[in-house]
Amino acid sequence: MPVPKNAEQEPAKRTLLRDTVLQRIREAILDGTLQPGERLHDDQIEAWLGVSRTPIRDALNELSRVGLVEMAPNRYTRVAVPVEEEALAALQTLGAILGGVTRLAVPRLSGRVKKDVLKQFTVVVRHLRADDGPGTNAAASALWRMIAKECGNPLLFALFEQTIDGLAFKLRVATVDKLFDFAIFADRFEELAERIREGDAIGAELAVERAHLLPPENATA
Repeated sequence: MPVPKNAEQEPAKRTLLRDTVLQRIREAILDGTLQPGERLHDDQIEAWLGVSRTPIRDALNELSRVGLVEMAPNRYTRVAVPVEEEALAALQTLGAILGGVTRLAVPRLSGRVKKDVLKQFTVVVRHLRADDGPGTNAAASALWRMIAKECGNPLLFALFEQTIDGLAFKLRVATVDKLFDFAIFADRFEELAERIREGDAIGAELAVERAHLLPPENATA
């Protein structure tokens, strides 16, 4: 049959079943429904999501690649377990990526988007002042996604999307308070918000790096 053509009609968007499964498992890991170290069994996920095994394995493989799932062939598939030794490296890697994202995004922020970003900063700072780790993680993740969408660099945005969840998850260690003081972190986020309010892209990038414990430019070995 002839295919109907309509110049005004946008192509239908397809959501792969694998992507839907991935998103559901990802959300369950990030909100704590699935705890670090918890075993992930295909049959239980099948019963939970009502899907076949193939999209489940595809989703788990992708979540393993980004660092939210750990897989040992013929032994286990489980939620990743953050370890203290990787926390600082993860924080600094986040800082390097987010610094670049911020520097590119700041000059591109419209008035409306900047207002929304600054409002989200107050949410992050509120959770930090309350020493609320889970609340901070959720609020900061939303904040950085708002900023990253405005960076205008598709390759950097793709890198951000592929890494932020896994890197942030590595910070969920019981000893995270040894890594940084929540009150100081809140001060640095307020400094960052001020740089963004002023439209100071380089200042904002440096503020991101300070917040994520990257050494200053004049640091010596």
